[in-house]
Amino acid sequence: MEIRPIFSALLRSKTGAFLIAAQVALTLAILGNALYIVQDRLTIAARPTGADEANTFYIRYYGFREGIDVPAMLDADLALMRAMPGVAAVATANMAPLNQSGWNLSISDRIDDPAAITSYTAFYFSSESLVDALGLNIIEGRDFTPEEVQVIEPSLANIQPKHAILTRALAERMFPGQTQFVGRKAFLGDGADASQFEVVGIVERMQSPWAQTSVAAELSMIVPLRQLDPGASFIVRSQPGELDKVMREVEDALTALRDDRVHLGTTSLLEARATRYRADQSLATMLLTVMGLLLLVTASGIVGMASLWVNQRRKQIGVRRAIGARRRDILRYFLIENFMVTSAGIAVGTALALGLNRLLVSQLSVERLPLHYLPYGMLALWALGLLAAYGPAWRASRIPPAVATRSG
Repeated sequence: MEIRPIFSALLRSKTGAFLIAAQVALTLAILGNALYIVQDRLTIAARPTGADEANTFYIRYYGFREGIDVPAMLDADLALMRAMPGVAAVATANMAPLNQSGWNLSISDRIDDPAAITSYTAFYFSSESLVDALGLNIIEGRDFTPEEVQVIEPSLANIQPKHAILTRALAERMFPGQTQFVGRKAFLGDGADASQFEVVGIVERMQSPWAQTSVAAELSMIVPLRQLDPGASFIVRSQPGELDKVMREVEDALTALRDDRVHLGTTSLLEARATRYRADQSLATMLLTVMGLLLLVTASGIVGMASLWVNQRRKQIGVRRAIGARRRDILRYFLIENFMVTSAGIAVGTALALGLNRLLVSQLSVERLPLHYLPYGMLALWALGLLAAYGPAWRASRIPPAVATRSG
């Protein structure tokens, strides 16, 4: 079939063709960027923390009476929980993954070099095995020994640990190009207050409490430390499938054990994950809804315009049928016409999509749109255009010549 007659017909109906092409262009620009943002947010929300999330929770208390024997209180709490059925491991902790609150300190490979590699890290500490309590995976080195645990008063601002466990991401950032990290030294803090420590172990992954969207979420460290603070916080890991029961029983048991403290909250890591990523999930749902509505509006516009063209050309269709055009020729004519209009819109939409992404990158710190997302959007719009135009084109091919050429 000749393209020139179709192009000539479009020039005679250029307003409608322009509107459809503009609608397709706008849809592709939004669709490509929205699809990437949805995929990016859902990927971030699905990142593993490195912990046994399905069986772990975080519980906090605060002792309000003066003169509390903090070590005795912590030891009694730990002994009580360890003896409870269903408890697999328990440890004191200053914070928990995904909990959105905690400690963040600087770490450096040297303090006497202005070009030293410095990073910020989520700073976990515990006097027990946080590796066991969270179900972390040690890939190099070992866990802490009881002799390595330091005891400090809460008023002591300058924490100087001698040993640390790092996540693999933090170790690779601090010691680039290395594959073995145990035994290496680094500094916590900066300037005169910096203290040197030795890396004794590497865990595969342990996310920060904030679970940032960047690689910073994977930069965490653990030190063996007990802070004598009346705020008692614990991470508890239950036996598989017993999380809800253990959470209730631990909370009841600790509340009944003392009457001089208040319960500040109990949160499972699954609940913490849902809270942390609620905004990301809502954004993804909203964008998917917008994309669906855009595609629906675009399809409706194509159907409406194709139907209008069919009605305007009934006599032309009848003449073509009378001189021998087959039904499939009429069908093909309208489908090719729609394909040309859609392709023009896609060409403009590709440029718009890249321009919109540059704006998002500069204003909202969104990552650059990978180019392979655009072909998916193009194929979707070509398919949508053909499907939307098929109905009116099929009806046009069914118009009998005698009815189409009727003058009155």
